[in-house]
Amino acid sequence: SSPLLNEHRKGVFACAGCNLDLYASETKFESGTGWPSFYKPLANAVITRPDHTFGMERTEVLCRRCGSHLGHVFDDGPKPTGLRYCMNGLALKFRAV
Repeated sequence: SSPLLNEHRKGVFACAGCNLDLYASETKFESGTGWPSFYKPLANAVITRPDHTFGMERTEVLCRRCGSHLGHVFDDGPKPTGLRYCMNGLALKFRAV
């Protein structure tokens, strides 16, 4: 995991590769997975594609601007979306507001 797992200040989580804002801190939640998790990305921030590596069927999440791998999205998250964007903390950086 990363130090961002325990980041609870108000701010924005951005792509470590290109600095595009990806997630508002208000959408972060404690998933118990050991990874920073969010229930919704910012508009036009991420793209997804099927990921069949390691014999699993998952949905990969990438930065819309630079294509950096951010993590995966699952359908076991909280309301209002029911989604869990499980992100690699090393692929993100945080900016407090």
